[in-house]
Amino acid sequence: MATGRTHRPATRSRGIPEATVARLPLYLRALTALSERSVPTVSSEELAAAAGVNSAKLRKDFSYLGSYGTRGVGYDVEYLVYQISRELGLTQDWPVVIVGIGNLGAALANYGGFASRGFRVAALIDADPAMAGKPVAGIPVQHSDDLEKIIQDNGVSIGVIATPAGAAQAVCDRLVAAGVTSILNFAPTVLSVPEGVDVRKVDLSIELQILAFHEQRKAGEGAASDGGVPAAAARSDSADQGPDGDMPAVMPA
Repeated sequence: MATGRTHRPATRSRGIPEATVARLPLYLRALTALSERSVPTVSSEELAAAAGVNSAKLRKDFSYLGSYGTRGVGYDVEYLVYQISRELGLTQDWPVVIVGIGNLGAALANYGGFASRGFRVAALIDADPAMAGKPVAGIPVQHSDDLEKIIQDNGVSIGVIATPAGAAQAVCDRLVAAGVTSILNFAPTVLSVPEGVDVRKVDLSIELQILAFHEQRKAGEGAASDGGVPAAAARSDSADQGPDGDMPAVMPA
């Protein structure tokens, strides 16, 4: 089986928009569930509803893959699973290292979804000498002093950073210098990387704050419909403005 070091997905060279690429995993998840139930075909409307998108957008996305379905029949589930998996690069082995084996890193190491989707956790790395040799999810933790050798020995091109924010950039720099070209960042900080390195950031606190915004807005709309004044509207203008009269950022620096 090929490793992640020798091949990269062809989505960019084929001109598939990034927005479409971001939806392909949603389609794959819905299709996998259908496949597990032995459903042979699915209509664009049914699949779109399962993936949480509209059917016109789904059909447009699939047109980039060269898949148009059959009128009156729909899409072949198994073929689409294969087609999307191939496009995402999931038909090959992707060795992954996780750096930072605290509570979050350990939880990621124990996540069973990696292996079933083509990702093999090749190594767990932590800067704490006390962690060295301790098994997490059946994999012994290795010290960060050996990071570069671990990357080279395992042909790793995808790194997961689950360190505290203060250590994330230094870890990122070392991963990139060792040849890692894709990084999944769970640290609550923005990473600076050179051109050619892809970073995806996962920040649960930001997602929760966005949900809090929507909850506050819904509560305000409810108060307005009852004839009340939303709490946010009751604040003075000066309280809503920064020192220069501009609106403060939602997220603290």
